[in-house]
Amino acid sequence: MSYLVLARKYRPKNFSEMVGQSHVVQALGNALGTGRLHHAYLFTGTRGVGKTTVSRILAKSLNCTGIDGQGGITAEPCGVCDACRDIDSGRFVDYTELDAASNRGVDEIAQLLEQAVYKPVVGRFKVFMIDEVHMLTNTAFNAMLKTLEEPPEYLKFVLATTDPQKVPPTVLSRCLQFNLRPMAPETVLEHLVQVLALENVPAEPQALRLLSRAARGSMRDALSLADQAIAFGSGQLDEASVRVMLGSVDRSYVFRLLDALARGDGRTVVETSEALRLNGLSAASTLEEMATILQRMAVLQAVPGMGAGDDDSDPEVAETARLAHVMPADETQLLYSLCLHGRGELGLAPDEYAALTMVLLRLLAFKPAAAASVKTAPAPGSAAEPAKKPLPDRPAPPGSAPVAQAASSVPVAVAAPQKAPVLQPAPAAAFNENNEPNKPLGQAEHAQAAINIEAKTGLPAAAEPLVQEDASAAHSLQDASLGDSWSQLVNQLIAAESIAALTRELALQSELCSRAGGLWVLRVERESLSQPAAREKLQAALQAALATGDLTLSVEIGAVTDTPARRNSAAQLERQRAAEALIHGDPFVQDMIRNWGAKIVPGSIKSVSS
Repeated sequence: MSYLVLARKYRPKNFSEMVGQSHVVQALGNALGTGRLHHAYLFTGTRGVGKTTVSRILAKSLNCTGIDGQGGITAEPCGVCDACRDIDSGRFVDYTELDAASNRGVDEIAQLLEQAVYKPVVGRFKVFMIDEVHMLTNTAFNAMLKTLEEPPEYLKFVLATTDPQKVPPTVLSRCLQFNLRPMAPETVLEHLVQVLALENVPAEPQALRLLSRAARGSMRDALSLADQAIAFGSGQLDEASVRVMLGSVDRSYVFRLLDALARGDGRTVVETSEALRLNGLSAASTLEEMATILQRMAVLQAVPGMGAGDDDSDPEVAETARLAHVMPADETQLLYSLCLHGRGELGLAPDEYAALTMVLLRLLAFKPAAAASVKTAPAPGSAAEPAKKPLPDRPAPPGSAPVAQAASSVPVAVAAPQKAPVLQPAPAAAFNENNEPNKPLGQAEHAQAAINIEAKTGLPAAAEPLVQEDASAAHSLQDASLGDSWSQLVNQLIAAESIAALTRELALQSELCSRAGGLWVLRVERESLSQPAAREKLQAALQAALATGDLTLSVEIGAVTDTPARRNSAAQLERQRAAEALIHGDPFVQDMIRNWGAKIVPGSIKSVSS
């Protein structure tokens, strides 16, 4: 006796045996029970979800005569009458299945429609079932339109397709469409348990979970994989053999990688990736399994108590929940995105395992919180630690009133200094008592000056940087005025087309630090902007605009905070916000949204520069 595969042996014979398609079963059952039958049905869905099975059950329901031969249309075909048995065996003369993948021309459809003029031979209805109907040619579709729209009362059309987008709208409008959904892994697992129990095949629960996930929503694929696993495991299903057969990655590696990434342990990440290479496990499968676990973790983080799975016996549920508490939500989202996009990078790299390692290490390089915590957290007892006690009150020496006033105007600097104190005096003035310029101090002179400051003011030398910060805060208005005048001057030069290309970028990306006499000092972040040629052209443009020849331009490299480019961007952003607020607040727009369902397309509002 020949062996019958599980997918055919356990094909449902009636609606009650259908799994995972309750919405279709309910609709068809009610239609059959009330006699409200459509003349054409279209079943859509991925492979192995039951399209052909539903078609055959529907044909049996329409032609079933019951056990006694006196039955009528029913939602529960008996399965024992001649019509039911003949349809199950594929020899019922009034039920025709046409494979449109191999019979896609107008001639084949014409031959099928020629039979429509004849009444059923032995059944109650003729049923034409066209599988993979999207494969028909345009002329074949056109040939069947008239008959599909107004068939004889004894003729029913059943169409099935995995790609309904390729079916013409003229055909879709003539059919009652049902979408058969992919089945959840839990549904597939439950059915596999029942089938293998009937087959007396011992199976480990974790092995069945692997098969149900590998089926990807297709019950036929699940049963076919079960057949293969039974043969591979010599009549039994255990996790190790099923994992080897599927070539899937042991999720212990996945959990090890996720745990190492959560702890920032790069060594474990690299070692685990090397273990995957040595065991010959797929890098793409690793990223896919990681994405699955990360999706459940993200759901658990957003909605506690959901997402890990309903099966408490699954050992992976507890580990997924633990990782959801260990890894921050933003890192979970970032790693999920990296895993999805990383699969496309595997084929670009010469070694897919090296690409896998790079994808995983990318999270460590872009950890959202790690870099900030390392850079900003001061070590206990370090010089950067904020002062916990206020400075003791000491009598202010003569001439120190301005310093005290400046310190009281900026209490934040005293409460929490951001810079480590340095033993050096504050450069209070650029000129001495005789109105002569001060000379720069050497290292020994710096130390002596610090001692003199402590003797004169009664304050420790370490507190002097607070006075410096207060002085810098007092000069903020002066810096703002420099930024205003510099930004205005640069925009005038650009409007007059006096500067262009690299010279324009130098002006836009620079910050005016000082302009003492004829010396103007600019600061830029990128060294590529401080080219001598660009500096000379900008200097010449400034001399021409200001009508002066006594102007020397100096460019230094450093961090900038106030540049014309940043001011222009901020102004443009403000104009954009004002334009959006104007449109959203317009009464006519509000009336269109409220009464006519209008919508403002994001990004369609643009500010117009005056």
